[in-house]
Amino acid sequence: MNYELFKAINQLAGNHPFMDQFMVFVTEKALIIFALVLLSMWFFGNEKNKYTVVYATLTGVLGLFINFIISQIYFEPRPFVTHSVNMLIPHAADASFPSDHTTGAFALALGILLWNRKVGIAAVLFAALTGFSRIYVGHHYPFDVLGSIVVGIAASLLVYKLSPFLKPIPSTIISIYRRLTGTKTSASRSRESKKF
Repeated sequence: MNYELFKAINQLAGNHPFMDQFMVFVTEKALIIFALVLLSMWFFGNEKNKYTVVYATLTGVLGLFINFIISQIYFEPRPFVTHSVNMLIPHAADASFPSDHTTGAFALALGILLWNRKVGIAAVLFAALTGFSRIYVGHHYPFDVLGSIVVGIAASLLVYKLSPFLKPIPSTIISIYRRLTGTKTSASRSRESKKF
């Protein structure tokens, strides 16, 4: 079933030039796009957005760490190692399960969603597209992507549940950023304006 689903998606590759280019772009640039979104939230967002960025980053790191542990315990060959595949871009023949790209995308997206619903919904949709692109270009099976989604959910829920204990981390990072840049919180600016 896993291979049949893979074939159904991967056989689309190589037949539609625009779709091929789009999927290659998504699969190669997804994590860069997520980084740009997080940077925008950090530099142009309010205090809550800065907390969201730190928690989402922690979620992404945890998700990839879980992936690393799984890959040390269980090794599944890439689809192109054992089957004839429409490979759009080359890739090393390392562990296929789970997908690091998809885990990173979903962990970051869900990390955002739990703190910022508006941005988070768009991020989750893009993460789903990222997972689909990994199958389309011939790098992963559907179950690799599904496993990555589970890891992303687990990592995001764990960070969310532990956020009261983790709060000193974003608080310290934001405080250091404020001191280095000389910026103040909106609450501080409000208090100062009331003095005048």
